[in-house]
Amino acid sequence: MASSVSVVCQRRREVLAKAAAEPVASSESKSQVKSKPAFPFTRVIQQDDMKLGLLLNVIDQRIGGLLVMGDRGTGKSVVVRAVIDLLPEIEMAEGDAFNSSPTDARLMSKEVREAIERGEDIKTRKAKTPLVELPLGATEDRVCGTLDVEAALQLGSKAFSPGLLAKANRGILYIDEVNLLDDSLVDVVLDAAAGGVNTVEREGISITHPASFIMIGTGNPEEGELRPQLLDRFGLYVEISTVADPDLRLQLALNRTAYDLNPEAFYESAREEQEALKEKLLQAKKLVKEVTVDRDLRVKISTVCSLLDIDGIRGDMVVVRTAKAFAAFDGRNEVTEDDVGRIIGLCLGHRTRKDPLDPLGGVQKVNAVFRRIFKDGLTYEAVKGMQAKSEAKKEDKETKEDGGEKDSSEQRSGLKPGQWRGLK
Repeated sequence: MASSVSVVCQRRREVLAKAAAEPVASSESKSQVKSKPAFPFTRVIQQDDMKLGLLLNVIDQRIGGLLVMGDRGTGKSVVVRAVIDLLPEIEMAEGDAFNSSPTDARLMSKEVREAIERGEDIKTRKAKTPLVELPLGATEDRVCGTLDVEAALQLGSKAFSPGLLAKANRGILYIDEVNLLDDSLVDVVLDAAAGGVNTVEREGISITHPASFIMIGTGNPEEGELRPQLLDRFGLYVEISTVADPDLRLQLALNRTAYDLNPEAFYESAREEQEALKEKLLQAKKLVKEVTVDRDLRVKISTVCSLLDIDGIRGDMVVVRTAKAFAAFDGRNEVTEDDVGRIIGLCLGHRTRKDPLDPLGGVQKVNAVFRRIFKDGLTYEAVKGMQAKSEAKKEDKETKEDGGEKDSSEQRSGLKPGQWRGLK
């Protein structure tokens, strides 16, 4: 009886080991298959804010990702898939399902970290930076990963099947139609993106693994909007629209047709531009750690956030990080007012409180306050006073309009203004 149990246990161990090795084998076999090159990032026409937002997140992952909302057919997914070609190959531990770094402890799985502590040599391999797409129909187990509780109880080992968050570690997690994704899944993904780790708990068993990635979300606002709490969790926000210029539309169509007919030849025609942009990104990633922001600029940034009634300090921090990345991308180690002016709308436009009676949208409102503080040199108190006067005038106008409507209704009823109407 005991021998039969041991045979079953041994067989179970073999099955689990084989299952754990399958994802690695499949990924290696896929890498050997020649795939069609992505559409060249440098051949995307217009959509400058979207392209800039992606590049700045590549330079500094702490910015917190990018949310892009726009019409159908505006090339949102094309641009996201194109940026992955600009990223360098990364070195990862061989046979590891979490894309573990062999040198950075924060990006290692528990198994790799323990092996290093025991003094074992870690075999490594180089692979492209992963781009993982999260489908709308994904379940929480598919996103976070699952635990084999039966194996854990019988064998005493934690048999974990990694999810999409594990596969996206050290890469990009792309969520198309993010505004249609279940809110609970969005919360899970945002928590992992903010903390850099994913924790799976099932039946009293807990597994934690690294999940550090750049989160990119796209969607069509006509199909629904994200909750304000979720909007705030994305570092940058961009709204794009269909290209209206006829010449640019024609060039877009010609580029796409040439790519569809011969992807390799079309990519080859843009190779020099692609390589130049890759090198520029590599230099910016090295330089961004040395970029400084003057204290006076930081005070002005916080003043703008305060005047806009931005909740919390996440907006202040994102503006500073994004400005640093923009300066590094331009090859400088000091942030200027122009740097802040270029990116502040991307950072704060989606964090402002929406007022249906306010003719200014989020980005326009941010830029207006920015000009008051940075260009006009006004103080916090002066701008606050101007806002108070504007609100008072608006209330007076509404009061007069309400009074006028009341007077006109009395005149139509044949009564003099203020005359007693009698008992009702």
